[in-house]
Amino acid sequence: MFLKIKLSVCLLLCVVITHAQKRWSLVECVQYAWDSNMSVRQSEVQAHIAGINYKQSKLSRIPTLNNSNNVGYRFGKSQNPSTGILENQNYFQIGINLQSSATIFNWFSKKNTILADEWSAEAANAATDKLKNDVGLSVANSYLQVLLNIQQEQIAAVQVQQSLSQLDITRKQVQAGALPELNAVELESQLAGDSANLITAQGNVTQAKYVLKSYMGLDAGAPFEIEEPPIDQIPLEPIADLQPESVYALALANQPQQRYNLFNLRAAEKNSLAAKGMLYPSISAYGSIGTNYGFFKTPRYNQILTGYSPSGLVISDGSGGYIDVLAPDFVNGSKSGYNTSPKLSTQFSNNFGQTIGIGLSIPLFNGWQARANYERSKLNIKTLEYQNTLDNQTLKQNIYQAYNAAVVALEKLNSSRKQVNASQQSYDFALKRYTVGMLTTLELITNQNNLFSAKLQYVSNQFDYVFKMKVLEFYKGMGIKL
Repeated sequence: MFLKIKLSVCLLLCVVITHAQKRWSLVECVQYAWDSNMSVRQSEVQAHIAGINYKQSKLSRIPTLNNSNNVGYRFGKSQNPSTGILENQNYFQIGINLQSSATIFNWFSKKNTILADEWSAEAANAATDKLKNDVGLSVANSYLQVLLNIQQEQIAAVQVQQSLSQLDITRKQVQAGALPELNAVELESQLAGDSANLITAQGNVTQAKYVLKSYMGLDAGAPFEIEEPPIDQIPLEPIADLQPESVYALALANQPQQRYNLFNLRAAEKNSLAAKGMLYPSISAYGSIGTNYGFFKTPRYNQILTGYSPSGLVISDGSGGYIDVLAPDFVNGSKSGYNTSPKLSTQFSNNFGQTIGIGLSIPLFNGWQARANYERSKLNIKTLEYQNTLDNQTLKQNIYQAYNAAVVALEKLNSSRKQVNASQQSYDFALKRYTVGMLTTLELITNQNNLFSAKLQYVSNQFDYVFKMKVLEFYKGMGIKL
């Protein structure tokens, strides 16, 4: 029985030894999460779209220039593009035209639209940064949870090793007749419980890694190990340098949510000015140049006189009467050739035309659309101002709560450190008394369990304090790092 327990415990302890493979740092985990997170990718796409909108707005100040060309065949009665005469003629036509227009003055509406799009692009980038920060904090918290579970697993492994060593010694003393069999049975029970704790701790490590991989977007079946920096060596800012009021002042300037609100507010103000400009007349200039070419080919016939017929006109005969005016009648004879349009270069030169002018657009009545847009833009500014105030209040509240949580975590850490020291001394004394037979096995087990619980609580408080401090450092603008 004792041999089976010993072999099982050895197998459990072997599982604690990690295989050599790539170990992920917190920075690598966060970067991988940023690269694979679909929400972050979507936000980056929206930021790119906002950048394109801003670029388009800037280029809108440049006069437009467009070229239009058309080629076609016309038949039936229509205007000849070469002669301008309405005739029943079939012809092939080519038209070339170049148009340009530019806004001269529109009460800075276009200028303010460009500035609004610039601030909107900045807001889109800040929104991406905020999303990255949210993902990074989740990854950091999960990363620290994995470290905590690893520490608890190691403590559980030490506990098993201690119980195994005590059982080995006690079993020899029982075989020598120095101790009763009950002592060994009690230690075997303790070893079984410690082994169960170790199995649970190992399962918690695996489960915490699954959670971390889910935040990272990493395949759950992929091999995964993280770096294990000693908790005591993780750099922390002195809590005196993280006073909530100073942290809040820095957070207002560097937190993405606050920058996002500020940029959106500035964009709304410029959009409002642009909407106001649309209430007033605007002046623009325009111009165009163009030419056309028409090709036709019709047969020409010799004319044969066949007689005369009344034309419907009359003239006076000088004596009070009238004489009908006769018109000659002709019929087509033999084909004498073809009538064709002038050549391409001649028509392009003869039909070349230019247009230049200035336009004045005065908004008189358009269903109150322009005024409604302006009124909505002013209300949008108010909404964003209220949202900015609300988010700033929430940020301040979170910082003060984080600072209080860090202070409480530090006090708990100091208290648990004292508890570990006291429990260690108590266990050392108990072990000495047990060795000389002055303490029962149950009492020794009680002291050992107290020490085990104190160590677990101390490690938990350590990581809790580190995370609380890292949150404060994050608000201060120091980023996410271990």
